[in-house]
Amino acid sequence: MDINAYIESGILELYVSGQLSEKENQEVYELMRQHPEILQEVLEIEAAMIKLAEGVAPNTHTVLLQRIKDELQFDNDDNKVLTMPKSRTNWFAYTGWAAALIVGAGLLWTLNQNQQLESQVSDMDLENLYLEQQIEKAKTDLAVKENLLNVLRDRDIISVPLGGQGNFTDSYAKVYWNKADNSIYLDAQGLPEAPEGKVWQVWSLTLNPLTPTSLGTIDNFNTDQNKIFNIANTNESQAFGITLEPAGGSESPTMEQLHTLGVVAQP
Repeated sequence: MDINAYIESGILELYVSGQLSEKENQEVYELMRQHPEILQEVLEIEAAMIKLAEGVAPNTHTVLLQRIKDELQFDNDDNKVLTMPKSRTNWFAYTGWAAALIVGAGLLWTLNQNQQLESQVSDMDLENLYLEQQIEKAKTDLAVKENLLNVLRDRDIISVPLGGQGNFTDSYAKVYWNKADNSIYLDAQGLPEAPEGKVWQVWSLTLNPLTPTSLGTIDNFNTDQNKIFNIANTNESQAFGITLEPAGGSESPTMEQLHTLGVVAQP
């Protein structure tokens, strides 16, 4: 089995957002047990979706933190294994405090469906990892979070990973392209801070012929805590790239400073 091809197919994004059938959910779950790379990708996808929501609505709710812990019956020193239902629920059809409880249960469900995944990935305390992640990410405005995640769970949204290029192999980013409202959500956590006098610039590309179109500069990159940016994109993009440019941006990308690039998967 080609693990990389399976990860890049988009099925894991559908799994996380609850769009698969019960049979498909079970198939993904079995592959998560067999392949740590697939499990790690599921962890990263769910973390990215919640981080996107946090970037759009950074307000915190301290009462919500304790409410989730109480509902899931976790004390500060507990390391419990939760047995969650087999059926995958819709995380987003809710309001108010019930929303937080369902999100908390849904995230833990991925790792605790009928048996412990620790036996397959012995070097990770998966339950504690996920609980800590959920508690951190739950400190957001739930109303805005619900709206954003409803966008991200759309079957037609396009996820485009941007890999490091040339001398910048450590750089990475991810684009979530929503064609319905001509916008992208850019997760740029994998980019370093822009040096003084420089700025990150985002590009939409068509490939034949190669034609770059600027989507603007990220002037507040260094001061933004979450590194999540909502950018308008009315182009028929075939790829996205990010370059480091002089302050104010450039009319065309400086290819020697191309840090990340990703091609839109063809349907």
